Amino acid sequence: QVQLVESGGGLVQAGGSLRLSCAASRRTGSWYSMGWFRQAPGKERDFVATISWFGSSTSYADSVKGRFTISRDNAKNTVYLQMNSLKPEDTAVYYCAARNTAYGDTYYAKVDDYDYWGQGTQVTVSS
Repeated sequence: QVQLVESGGGLVQAGGSLRLSCAASRRTGSWYSMGWFRQAPGKERDFVATISWFGSSTSYADSVKGRFTISRDNAKNTVYLQMNSLKPEDTAVYYCAARNTAYGDTYYAKVDDYDYWGQGTQVTVSS
């Protein structure tokens, strides 16, 4: 089992920035691709960004490209989501997810690809 704990959410004005963190309890000898997803009220959970174990491969939803950056620090078992130029439509609960993967550069962009999920952190962007 892997436990994921998100932090860093909050209320911010449009145009502002937030950095989300996701701390993972990693099992020695296991490697994980990581992702961020978000879910607005009454909507499905949507892909935001993903990063490979090595951190050299990333992918983003079109709606956040150029504004959000995903990164990771494997020494700290933590993945980050830097969110800049926030818009009211970015308001949602943001979830961190992990998937067991080979020791390499693979990433995943679908909800069903992931094995483990955090409890979520609320991000609210006011206009």
